[in-house]
Amino acid sequence: MKKYQFVGIANSIVDVIAQCDDSFLDHMGIEKGIMQLIEKDRAETLYASMKERTQAPGGSVANTIAGLGNLGLRTSFVGRVRDDALGRFYEAALEAEGTGFPNAPIKDGELPTSRSMIFVTPDGERSMNTYLGISAELSTEDVPLSVVEDTEYLFLEGYLFDKDKGKAAFLKAAQATRRTGGQAGIALSDPFCVNRHRADFRRLVRDEMDYVIGNEHEWAALYETDLPAALDQAASECGLVVCTRSGADVIIRRGAERVEVPVTRVTPVDATGAGDQFAAGFLYGIATGVPLDVAGRMGCVAAAEVISHYGARPEVDVKALFAAQGLV
Repeated sequence: MKKYQFVGIANSIVDVIAQCDDSFLDHMGIEKGIMQLIEKDRAETLYASMKERTQAPGGSVANTIAGLGNLGLRTSFVGRVRDDALGRFYEAALEAEGTGFPNAPIKDGELPTSRSMIFVTPDGERSMNTYLGISAELSTEDVPLSVVEDTEYLFLEGYLFDKDKGKAAFLKAAQATRRTGGQAGIALSDPFCVNRHRADFRRLVRDEMDYVIGNEHEWAALYETDLPAALDQAASECGLVVCTRSGADVIIRRGAERVEVPVTRVTPVDATGAGDQFAAGFLYGIATGVPLDVAGRMGCVAAAEVISHYGARPEVDVKALFAAQGLV
């Protein structure tokens, strides 16, 4: 048995969350409902504008790994933070949730710990303004082989491909995991990320990944075609393909097997982390060997839980929710 069931590698970002209305977004020049990358000065301005803010260790794949830890799996997360207040908070909070963080905060780091200012409007939409800081400097030196070789599953974040050293770290980890019998997968992250790295991502799906999770917009962007054709091509090249669709059925493809999982619409309090926790629930099902439709339903239950409150991490025992739905 390997030491870990899941290891994630991604940006280590502290989520700073505050409520606001649409007029505030307009006043601050924030585009609603998307993730924007911002510079340090803009980050400081937005941080100062936030009232009654809360903070939590975040980053998309980090949220997924924490969700898997919440479900009782053995997890670790590889990332890069500075030895500053937010970096020490990130390390302590992740480990308090039961997920290992093997990379110690970096003393005298060249950049501050990364943070994302998330403004949540009354309709539950979140507008994310992310300063990547030190996490975007992740390189092969930050990837401990003792961790990535000793996991059953590796989960990676598409955003790492924004820098060449992130790409190198990504490939080192994926190849080490697969070389020792594990499986590697990726979250496509967002359509803009896909557009930036389309050729690399296509090659990854075809040659390096055992499973890929994305939403309908990301898959269509990847293959520059309609969704059915995009998923047909992905399924012909990758062992397990998952497509989430906002408020609509989830489509899962594994070889000749095709499953559509119905989604129950709920009004979100805060949509932050919905995709991340869907991935956690779904991957928990894959790791525990349940049928695809059950794994998909687990993902939907986990996503519904996280959008029922503020923040991107579960607040209850999600496995108990699975039990109440007859999934375990």
